[in-house]
Amino acid sequence: MSNTKLIIEERAANIGSFLVGRLLPFRQKRMVGPFIFIDHMGPVCLSDQDNLDVAMHPHIGLSTLTFLFEGAIVHRDSLGTEIEITPGAVNWMTAGKGVVHTERTPDRLRHSQKQLHGLQIWVALPKEEEQCEPTFAHVEADEIPSWNEDGVEFKLIAGKAFGKQSPVPVYSPLYFIEIKSEITKTVTIGEHLFGESALYILEGSITSDKNTYKEKQLLVANDSTLCSFEIKANSTIYIFGGDAFSEERFIEWNFVASDKKLIERAKEDWKNNRFPTVPNETIKIPLPEPSRFGG
Repeated sequence: MSNTKLIIEERAANIGSFLVGRLLPFRQKRMVGPFIFIDHMGPVCLSDQDNLDVAMHPHIGLSTLTFLFEGAIVHRDSLGTEIEITPGAVNWMTAGKGVVHTERTPDRLRHSQKQLHGLQIWVALPKEEEQCEPTFAHVEADEIPSWNEDGVEFKLIAGKAFGKQSPVPVYSPLYFIEIKSEITKTVTIGEHLFGESALYILEGSITSDKNTYKEKQLLVANDSTLCSFEIKANSTIYIFGGDAFSEERFIEWNFVASDKKLIERAKEDWKNNRFPTVPNETIKIPLPEPSRFGG
């Protein structure tokens, strides 16, 4: 990425079921636009005895974006939603003033070997929407805008860019773009971007300013309008960003807010069972020690 100001290496983080590669937050860069948390989940092969089982846990002040490359996850939440997400589709859950959900391996896969690979992303809400009513949206893979330019495949997973708009119902100006190429090609897309911008290399590599960057690296740009690079053959990358908020965002465990008092209230509400529950779920993840957040 031209004018790269920061390179973030994927770091291992334990989320309970398996290790993930954490990209954001990073000590030198807490957010990119409204994006505040990104985990690269897998790839992992789960045996017939191993399953993803993330019990009830709460969120406030953010939207979660789940995007899978392989495998399947059943999402259940306190709104009554129950839906299976498969590769290429988007689960977009807006927590607002508070929502609770679980993530589990589907029943049909629980007794067989299976793969799981994807991205778990948190997008902070604008201050005026932090206490909105929670909502959930599922967008199928074939509803995501996709196109080809000179042999390079583009997909606008969320937000607005390239004169297109994803049906994912975002709350602030942002973009989350997939770019795949089976050939080596120069890509210049800065004129379509705005705000802060970052590029994550899932597989393959890119070259920019005579530097080569490889998979599991996150490149944060100085200026989104200068986004030009050479994508190498058989590479997949993701570009995300958007307008940054004027107020600082705080993050602790699964809570995000512009006011620490909202986080403290959420912690007390979770400890004292004041959050809604997920139908047919009984196990809750307890509030962790203050030094730990995530998930």
